[in-house]
Amino acid sequence: MNESTGPEGRGGQHAGSVAEVFWVFLRLGLTSFGGPVAHLGYFREAFVQRRKWLSDAVYADLVALCQFLPGPASSQVGMAIGLQRAGMGGLFAAWFAFTMPSAIVLVAFAFGVASFGDAARTGWLDGLKAAAVAVVAQAVLGMAKSLTPDAKRASIAAAAMIAILLGGHPLAQIGAIVMGGLLGLTWLRAETTEGGRREHLEIGVSRTIGALCLGLFALLLVALPVLAALTAHPGLELADLFYRAGALVFGGGHVVLPLLEAETVHTGLVDGGTFLAGYGAAQAVPGPLFTFAAFLGASSSAEVTGWAGAAIALVAVFLPATLLVVGALPFWERLRHSRIARRALLGINASVVGVLAAALYDPVFTQGITSPATLALAVAVFIAQVHWKLPAWAAVIGAGIIGFVLL
Repeated sequence: MNESTGPEGRGGQHAGSVAEVFWVFLRLGLTSFGGPVAHLGYFREAFVQRRKWLSDAVYADLVALCQFLPGPASSQVGMAIGLQRAGMGGLFAAWFAFTMPSAIVLVAFAFGVASFGDAARTGWLDGLKAAAVAVVAQAVLGMAKSLTPDAKRASIAAAAMIAILLGGHPLAQIGAIVMGGLLGLTWLRAETTEGGRREHLEIGVSRTIGALCLGLFALLLVALPVLAALTAHPGLELADLFYRAGALVFGGGHVVLPLLEAETVHTGLVDGGTFLAGYGAAQAVPGPLFTFAAFLGASSSAEVTGWAGAAIALVAVFLPATLLVVGALPFWERLRHSRIARRALLGINASVVGVLAAALYDPVFTQGITSPATLALAVAVFIAQVHWKLPAWAAVIGAGIIGFVLL
């Protein structure tokens, strides 16, 4: 499959439109509760199963790449899907639509317009967490069926799951994926897709553009603190703080919290009570947890605060992830077509199944199943999705309503 006749169609035209990407991701941004692992389950249901924008193998490749990169992995996967579907406009549309709903709610919360009370003890949130268990379980089983069809790859997935559960460190995910790649190189035999060719992922970004994005990522990491120190501009200081948080943290939203606390609470930008209240609200909204940055920017005691502070914080915390995705994908796409890389990817994709299986237990199951009632609700959602073909967004909304009424 060459570049002119691949998924983008003839003449390099992308397969979809920016508007199409926007509306699909907006619905996900309004209904994707449960954290980054659940988001990956929602994405698979929406783009692999329902719309068939990409295959399980390509989706697993994207997940593996984004697990290696610092920043919010689920948001990066969404950006990559938007880029593949509708170019740079699709990437921006995917990020904006998936991110803005929760960001707006959290900024409103910062102003005192909305109040969630004790968000950790509301029945509707218990219902949403139970639904996330079903969504992630379906994703793990579906990916296992296609990516671990033999004993060797199933063993790699199991080893990755065990390593993460026993390792207890965010970097254990990266270690498990590296282990899967090494086992793929030494233990597995390269396979190809139907017709003897590896499915192509059209992204429409050259390696030159990719290299420029990677260079800009590194330049901003060095230049922002220098400029902030030289100018003492409050906007640059805020951008530097959140850019570093987005650039240097592996493992997703929960891992960025200690750094954000150190940079905001310990420096006096946000008081401790406000920080904890915002974190509780962030748990109760859909979309990426990195939107917590918008709450902190709006709550900051710096000269730049309110909506301006929220906008600077939100863009700065997601900018590294965007630059890394656009920068890495052209090289990743070329690499994944080599025979040696394909052997590694067989192991990496198997380990991705193990990574998701470990996350299905902790934190998804441990936080989502807190009583017999939540287990019953999770089972009902699973059956509704698998056998009655209920869309994930409808299952999530239904579970939230049931939880509000009964839990």
